[in-house]
Order: sequence, then structure tokens, then C-alpha cells
Amino acid sequence: MDATAGFLDDSGRVPDLTTRAVDVLRNVAARLAEAGIDTPRLDARCLLGHAMDRDPASFAGRGKDVVTHDDVRRFQRLVSRRLNREPVSRIVGEREFWSLTFELADSVLDPRPDSEALVEAVLSAVRDREAPIRLLDLGTGSGCLITALLSELQAATGIGVDIEPVALRVAWRNLIRNGLHQRARLVCANWGSALRGGFDIVVVNPPYVAVRDMDDLAPEVVNYDPHRALFGGHDGLEAYREVVPGLPRLLCSTGLAVLEIGRGQERNVRSLLRGAGFAAIESRCDLAGVERCLLARM
Repeated sequence: MDATAGFLDDSGRVPDLTTRAVDVLRNVAARLAEAGIDTPRLDARCLLGHAMDRDPASFAGRGKDVVTHDDVRRFQRLVSRRLNREPVSRIVGEREFWSLTFELADSVLDPRPDSEALVEAVLSAVRDREAPIRLLDLGTGSGCLITALLSELQAATGIGVDIEPVALRVAWRNLIRNGLHQRARLVCANWGSALRGGFDIVVVNPPYVAVRDMDDLAPEVVNYDPHRALFGGHDGLEAYREVVPGLPRLLCSTGLAVLEIGRGQERNVRSLLRGAGFAAIESRCDLAGVERCLLARM
């Protein structure tokens, strides 16, 4: 059944020149809910806003808003993609992270709200936010972490590293978009292999989903996120085994490493950090209470 049934007539045409937005949204939200979408009303508003080039919040409580024939056609195409479980962020081509807006591409991981725990962990560990801190972001992807940190640490400079050239182009556009490119540099490399040390803070958000858990992932994740940025081998720890031994070389003597981890990985990643010589290790949880990152010093 067509997702926009109820505001198209039997021939597939819009009966009138305009249709009330509230009716369109109600119908589509119902169709999304029937399809198992967790946030049908929010998704419907976001997609209609994108179709009409309007702020989705502008539809709230405004029953007199109307959509035109062309609006409906554009909206219909977007809704069809969402019914195929394509994430809204992929459909509209951007995602908000740390109150900043980031462009997305097929080759970059969709930034997760959970990853904001890394930003919070770094900021809580920084005593002087005006200090000229040297940041390193390994596996930068969309550039969300380095961009968020540079937005908060006004005198900091940073380097983002990724092995995917397309991801680096996206990250650079995001740095420009948020006005932070003058304090950043991007490097195409495999983790930190091409860099010298001396960094005050190194953040790492590696692929950590276990391949054996693939069937447990939502279609929005497994079908649309790049697998290279998502899966960390059979047990999810492959990238940690590769990157952790090199962290001491990259840090200054008082430096801090902050690593995102998946559910249930705290013990294994902590063991890898200890094996690399880190003595002071602590964990931080995300908003759901899941241990989401480890902070480590030598």
C-alpha cells in the first residue's frame, strides 16, 4: 500500500491544488508506524520539512499549513525510501551531532548520539579549555569528533586520520561548514602509522561491532552504514588490537587516549590498554548507562 494513500485520489493524483500538512503527516506517520519505524511522527516531519525546504519543527501545532502537488510528490519519494528502512539522515544527507550539522556520504559512518560521550569525556578531562591542545582523531569518518572538540577548545589544533579518501573529503567539508578548518588538518593513513607523536589527546572511534552480531543489527545500520567502518572482525576487537599498541608513541608524556567501545567490551579493551603500558584507565557511560568509552594515561 502506498505510504501516501489518504491524500492521493484513486488515480494517484492530488485531489486539490493543496492539502493540509497535518493530514499528510498523520497519514504518513501511521504508515511508518505500521512498517515498524520507531519514530514515525518525527521521521514524517523531518522528511516533509526536507521535501518543502522548511524546518520540520515549523509544522508543530500549525493545522493551517498546506502542501502543494509538487510537495506531495517529493515527499512521497522520500517516504518510500524510509519504508525501505533507509535512515532519515541518509535520505536528507546530513546529521546533527553535538548541536553541529554534518554532511553524510555512503563511505562514512552515520554519527551516533552515543559518540557524544567521547566529546564529554575529553572536555571533562581538560583543565584549561583555552590551552593550545594538540588533538588527534583516528578514524575521523565524517569528522564529527574533531569538529565538535575544536568547537569547544578554542585554542586547540587537530589532525583527523582516515584510510578512506572520500571520507576525508566529507570531513573537510564539514570542518569548513562549521568554520573550523583553519585549525585542522586531515591525513590519509592507516590509523597513526604516518604520524609523529606529541599529541595531548588522541580520540579513537574504531569499528567495533562483531561480525557474529550482524544479524542483530537494525536494517538502517547493516544496510546503509559502510561495513568497513562498522565491523571489527569476528569479536569486534580487531581494530583495537591494531591501534592500541601504537597509542603510547603518539601521545606526549601527559597525554590522554579516549576510545569508544561497544557494549560488553570494556574488560577486553582495558586489558589491551594495560598491555600497551597504560596505568590509569577509567570508563565513562553514555546516556543509556552503557560503558561507552575508556580514558587512558601512561
